[in-house]
Amino acid sequence: MQIIFGAGALGQAVMRELLRKGKQVLMVNRSSIPALPEEVEWVQGDARDVHFCNQVCKDADVIYNCIGIPYHKWAQEWPAIQRGIIEGAASSQAKLIYADNLYGYGAHEGPLHENLPYRPVGTKTSVRAKLSQMVLEAHRQGNIRAAIGRGSDFYGPGVRSAVLGERVFQAALLGKPVELIGDIDQPHTHIYIDDFACGLVSLSEKDEALGQIWHIPAAETVTTRQLVELIFHETGCSPKYRIARGPLLTVMGWFSPTMREFKELTYMFHRPFIVDHSKFENAFGIRMTPHQEAVRRTMDWYRKNQK
Repeated sequence: MQIIFGAGALGQAVMRELLRKGKQVLMVNRSSIPALPEEVEWVQGDARDVHFCNQVCKDADVIYNCIGIPYHKWAQEWPAIQRGIIEGAASSQAKLIYADNLYGYGAHEGPLHENLPYRPVGTKTSVRAKLSQMVLEAHRQGNIRAAIGRGSDFYGPGVRSAVLGERVFQAALLGKPVELIGDIDQPHTHIYIDDFACGLVSLSEKDEALGQIWHIPAAETVTTRQLVELIFHETGCSPKYRIARGPLLTVMGWFSPTMREFKELTYMFHRPFIVDHSKFENAFGIRMTPHQEAVRRTMDWYRKNQK
């Protein structure tokens, strides 16, 4: 049994990859779960409840932590969620694959690689560094068998609340200006969500991946403007931009809790943000969807799921 905690866009992308491989899948979510394929089981529950995690994980072979929660709840809720899932993995002796992002590194010059030290710049970056340390420490102590797969900002089917989410894809479909942050002419690694999912599943299949951090391969790093131009090419229109910088971000934070919390992370959008995935590539090979194809698939999803 393959158990996925979190039924958001990433959890569902992992589900699709597992179904493609013929695996039995159980989705776990704290709130309701959207329509799923009939062969997928699901259960509602809170990962902060260790007893619940032990029960739901008892028949697991692999556990994927793909949970996403609002930024303003990270410090309060994430450590307990991570602890519950680690306990579930320990009780069942299932492999744990933790889907992480790159926030814990903080600001560094040059491409981001797995050996960089953590340099948190605020609450959210500190939380992410702590969550990774919890997983690796539990592995070092022999309590679990785990690997961490890190991905940059993702886009793709089902991804709405992201830098390249509905404020870009939906806006492009409607012929409206896209809303972006920072310097859109800086190179910035974005990963197609199905590639992220494929990499996470690959880690679960490789015992040599355990006990380590891996950057999941993404397609060629280009500027955010270049990606937006690809998106608008699918609509046959020219892009129009509404870009938030400096004081405007502060003002936006007065009205939006998400923007207020996101301000800590804006350093990623004012300098090159390039992810080095050579460790994964050298160890396991590489499979990536070119941005042009990924954008086309994402736009097809948005066309079918317009609000």
